[in-house]
Amino acid sequence: MGVFQRVARPAILAAARREGLRRTAERLPVTREVVHRFVPGEGVADVMESVSRLRDSRRLVSIDYLGEDVADADAADATVAAYLGLLDALAARGEDPNPVAPLEVSLKLSALGRALPRDGAKIALENARTICAKAQSAGVWVTVDAEDHTTTDSTLSIVRDLRVDYDWVGTVLQAYLKRTPGDCAEFAGPGSRIRLCKGAYDEPASVALREADAITESYLRCLRILMAGDGYPMVASHDPAIIEAVPGLAREHGRGGDEFEYQMLYGIRDPEQRRLADADNHVRVYVPFGTQWYGYFVRRLAERPANLTFFLRALAERAH
Repeated sequence: MGVFQRVARPAILAAARREGLRRTAERLPVTREVVHRFVPGEGVADVMESVSRLRDSRRLVSIDYLGEDVADADAADATVAAYLGLLDALAARGEDPNPVAPLEVSLKLSALGRALPRDGAKIALENARTICAKAQSAGVWVTVDAEDHTTTDSTLSIVRDLRVDYDWVGTVLQAYLKRTPGDCAEFAGPGSRIRLCKGAYDEPASVALREADAITESYLRCLRILMAGDGYPMVASHDPAIIEAVPGLAREHGRGGDEFEYQMLYGIRDPEQRRLADADNHVRVYVPFGTQWYGYFVRRLAERPANLTFFLRALAERAH
């Protein structure tokens, strides 16, 4: 791991938890201008414009309504209502979900009430079921996002419950967690959909790998497990080394182009996204929207020095 990752990344991620910094950042016009690189807007109309542009370029889409760690049931209900409204808009596009759904929504269980003091996990599960039922009628996939390592067991338990009725529900595994190869083996069965990412939280060394090379090695090990399985691997990475390794792994395990996909974040490596899509690969773009963009934005800054440089350059240009 480079100097930036060792020193700056934990400090940047700590900023995501500081309310004063959040309020200050949200008031700065330049912050909002730069955020639009990663978050196309706050409302359904904004995100649907991005969906249309991405679909016109033959890319698939996963949409995340931003928000996490809700503190009351009303906020969780508001999140569910936002997803139901989004799904109505996606259903109106009339896209064919077979064999691969072009449209997907991504859910954070903490935004659905998991952290509520009474029956949080039960509330989150029921809220997720409500969204899955609507998504099924709309021909839209659902993937349950990963959060920090303390929630992994709860997330996977809820995903198992959801898949009893909605066997197309996917989830996210984070390659930097030491437990993830085992989780990949469990979730590589028929019908499973796993979005494999490196991981975006500042986790302790007791549970997570910390060095960049070790994380990449673990990612490729986990991806090999998924490619060898019977599910649908979703390769969520911008790392050129990982993207370069994918075709060989797919050939090794006899996978055709409809049996896996690449995933990248909105606003990051757009030319590479287009290149892969133009080569007849499935490429899905993760598109977040909503007013609660600060935590997501800070994690994007922490992941890559180039993101932080981009933000600081914009601030400097605005100051002159």
